[in-house]
Parts: sequence; structure tokens; C-alpha cells
Amino acid sequence: MEKLTPQEEELMLIIWQQGNGILKNFINAMEEPHPPYTTVASTIKNLERKGYVAGELFGNTYRYTPLISENEYKTKFMSGIVSNYFENSYAEMVSFFAKKQKISAKELQEIIKLIEEGDETSK
Repeated sequence: MEKLTPQEEELMLIIWQQGNGILKNFINAMEEPHPPYTTVASTIKNLERKGYVAGELFGNTYRYTPLISENEYKTKFMSGIVSNYFENSYAEMVSFFAKKQKISAKELQEIIKLIEEGDETSK
């Protein structure tokens, strides 16, 4: 599965949020100034080609539905980031952000709590 461009990701976030919809609704959900219709239409065609959405003729327009969930996308590409940039170690990634002061001690404690709660539910 191909990585999304920033423009494609922005549109996919809207599609995931809405569940499905038509181009006009997606454009209206974008920040002002709205991009041109043709730009969004081109972007959605790329998403179709890449296998992220499917278009279905609905009246005289197309309704687009996501073929992959937001969670699936995050999981796949976060795994790639960890593998490519942090020697396949989530600890290395967290350490990187802690050293760069992008994550606080409080946030680290919250992460540890989430991990411990996850361990308890898997028993």
C-alpha cells in the first residue's frame, strides 16, 4: 500500500470522519479557502487508484467510501516509521522524543499506565 501525500491524508481524514460521502461534502469540510473542485477530484482519483477509497455511482454523482480504516493506516505507517527511523524499537522512538523534549514526564507516565492496563486486560 502506497504512502499518502499530505494532501491525500487531509482528504482521507475527512472521509474517515464522515464515513462516506460525495466530493462536495468533503470540500465543504475542508478549511477555508476551499481548494478547487478539480484539485479534490484529482486527489480522490489518486486515492481510488491507490486502493484507499471506492467510488460508487449514486444518482448523477459518485459516493466515496474508505476501503481501509484510519486505525489500519496509522498502524501500518507508524510501524514503518519505527522500523525505518528507530531501529524497529518503540523504546528508541519514545527516547528520541523525550530527549528532544517533545514528550513530558507526565505523558510518559500516562503511556506507562496505558501499557500496564493493556497487560492486565490480556491476562
